[in-house]
Amino acid sequence: MTAFDKHQVSRFRFVRCDFAADTGVARLVYAFDDGPEMTETVTVPGAPFQLEGERAAAVQRALQLLHLIAGVSYYKAGVPAQVSIDSYAIDTDTAALVETVYLNGLGEFAYRNGLNLRGRFKLPVASLPSPASGRGAGGEGGPAPNLNLTHHALVAIGGGKDSLVSIEALRNAGVAETVTWIGGSQLIRACAERTGLPMLNIGRTLAPELFELNRQGAWNGHIPVTAVNSAIMVLAALVQGVDQVVFSNERSASYGSQIAGTGEVNHQWSKGWAFEKAFGEYVQQHVAADLQYYSLLRPLSELAVARQFAKTDFYDAHFSSCNRNFHILGERPVNRWCGVCPKCHFVFLALAPFMPKTRLVRIFGRNLLDDSEQAGGYDALLEFQDHKPFECVGEGKESRAAMATLAARPEWKEDVLVKRFANLIQPTLSAEELKIEPLLVIDGEHRIPAALWERLRANFAA
Repeated sequence: MTAFDKHQVSRFRFVRCDFAADTGVARLVYAFDDGPEMTETVTVPGAPFQLEGERAAAVQRALQLLHLIAGVSYYKAGVPAQVSIDSYAIDTDTAALVETVYLNGLGEFAYRNGLNLRGRFKLPVASLPSPASGRGAGGEGGPAPNLNLTHHALVAIGGGKDSLVSIEALRNAGVAETVTWIGGSQLIRACAERTGLPMLNIGRTLAPELFELNRQGAWNGHIPVTAVNSAIMVLAALVQGVDQVVFSNERSASYGSQIAGTGEVNHQWSKGWAFEKAFGEYVQQHVAADLQYYSLLRPLSELAVARQFAKTDFYDAHFSSCNRNFHILGERPVNRWCGVCPKCHFVFLALAPFMPKTRLVRIFGRNLLDDSEQAGGYDALLEFQDHKPFECVGEGKESRAAMATLAARPEWKEDVLVKRFANLIQPTLSAEELKIEPLLVIDGEHRIPAALWERLRANFAA
């Protein structure tokens, strides 16, 4: 093939998508201009599946939505100004949702690459045939049907503290659940096995051509992976015939990094409330009326989630929120915490107010707050002379309140970074904004089914 030049491509094509009920394999096909086709596959275990009538049509709508959202991995390689859909038509609602995902979900990618994507990614909208023909993601002509799906939750597990809090909360509330993850992480599998619950490991294989494009100098960077995983799990839920897709994104995910001269850039936009609300409403209106998509932890701050997690030590030797582990291919890393990335810094700090120091140091293998070389990393979390890192970490005010809490505790206050905070940073802040209690209040918008939320709320607040 001729060398890929990101400045020369003019069109990105959503070529076609199909799902084989006999194998459980979805194929998502993309291309630039008249270049070679790039085919991604997603495999839902449990085939063959019996898909008929309205459920088969809903699976087709979910497949097209996944095709459009997963295309973000490929589109970003060239970010051309023209986009086409070769094999099906979409309505204005679908275009609006997917365009929002590309614009906001590629916010960090655009910032880091010096690109302006505002108004650039525009999907063609067709006047659609009637929904009876089964064409078009959520064809015009009335709301999505109720499919009488089984009351059961597919719960996304990422190996960290948040999803484990959700899994245990659903278990306590009596909700039947299957812990679900995408890809081959040994670390996530070990965590999933520890739950003792049914497991679903969905396969996802990116088109190999994408890696070749990257080698040839394609644009590269962060994509809204939670949006892609959400679309994959909605497809899987419909194929399996269950009525809930549950994530574990907390309130803090809705707040980005404040960049001087640029404004807010949110590394985890597709974990935020704006995405959850838009995507969840779209699924119920256009794909299946009785398929609920929600985040169980949305009304909680990161600190409130940490407090919940600290109530049990059942997962201490199994969980890891360290992103570096998920960059290492192959077997499960020996050390589940690198101890130097923003995630390690933040999780250590968030858990510290809620568990004995000996337990926390045992989990991490060392005391991160007694290491002067980690000062710069903690300054970013505290938003002291730096902005919040491009990572899934809590808000600066949460880090500041946690640090102030530790500064008042005899077992922590002599640690080098806690002492540094007390001497250097705390005097510049008001005592009012360092209180931890207001940050533990359970509130804010969410999509948790009302009856379930009533059962959970008291438990989360305690």
